[in-house]
Amino acid sequence: MQRFRATSKFLPHLLARKISPPSSRLVLTEGARLGITVSPSWLGLPKDPKDKNPFLNQVMSVSTSSLSVATQGIMPESGVEQIELLNADDDLHGGVVVDMKDKPMDSELFTSLLKASLSQWKQKEKKGVWIKLPIELSNLVHPAVKEGFCYHHAESDYIMLKRWLPETVDTLPANASHRVGIGAFIMNNKREVLVVQEIHGRFKDAGVWKLPTGAVNEGEDICAAAVREVKEETGIETEFVEILAFRQSHKSFFQKSDLFFVCMLKPQTFDIQEQNQEIAAAQWMPVEDYAAQPFVKQNKLFDYVAEICLAKTDKHYTGFTPLATTTSSGKPSYLYFNHWDMSDLLASDKQQ
Repeated sequence: MQRFRATSKFLPHLLARKISPPSSRLVLTEGARLGITVSPSWLGLPKDPKDKNPFLNQVMSVSTSSLSVATQGIMPESGVEQIELLNADDDLHGGVVVDMKDKPMDSELFTSLLKASLSQWKQKEKKGVWIKLPIELSNLVHPAVKEGFCYHHAESDYIMLKRWLPETVDTLPANASHRVGIGAFIMNNKREVLVVQEIHGRFKDAGVWKLPTGAVNEGEDICAAAVREVKEETGIETEFVEILAFRQSHKSFFQKSDLFFVCMLKPQTFDIQEQNQEIAAAQWMPVEDYAAQPFVKQNKLFDYVAEICLAKTDKHYTGFTPLATTTSSGKPSYLYFNHWDMSDLLASDKQQ
């Protein structure tokens, strides 16, 4: 948690009015129930003669180490209180990120901490607030929603909540909009292409021979995903060569858009070893027979892909070659480009 200083104007407005003894006793009793130490002098009651300045000797604080809302402490001579806040890190866009750990926390305590934190973030003119809640702290979702947070995205072990603080248009980025998939075009020296039949999905029991396909995992490069998927489905070892083409479609997976990359790979082994979880059969098929399948000819997108693969086979087509590089922040990355007239770029890269 973080600690911030707030002036006495944030104290209850009880200070500004005289309270009758019965009401004072009620406030003291309620304060004790909540774990808040209230100075009798705040309420117009007789003060302890040993107290030189009881008002300045009171402090409100909140600690996640206990379920109490407040404990007594020493207030600085400046007359300001110390209040505990949720731990938060500034992001690069004027907002804050709260990464809650899996230590159990009472929802009432969380609400108190969140309200105090929101007050300070607003004073500091923060913009977006992100709260990452592990699945062990799912009890805190409802309190956060009551304070204006909404869902952003969820994974198997956490949920991410967000809230926009300013009275302006919310510019927080939406959740990831696309899923990425690959299809692998692999041909041996007999002009045979590696094809499979699937156990599940739209091609189940359809008799259609198709290219090996699959989804790119989080943190995985397209070229690596293509090699992995072929290995998992057929047992064939391959080397990535090029991206031949890609297509974009929408509302294909839980309303998300889909990017599908047709990749050319070079086989390193040729003996098929089928896995039986997703693939019903696999074989090497003459590329012309693959392209002539009725389903392929009747579906223009598949027909286009087949024609591109044939063009590559006949050396009339150049795809996009991966070039290992880094992003501006130093992360490993690949740049895919048509190298037809870029031999100098590849040569300089090898020299480095």
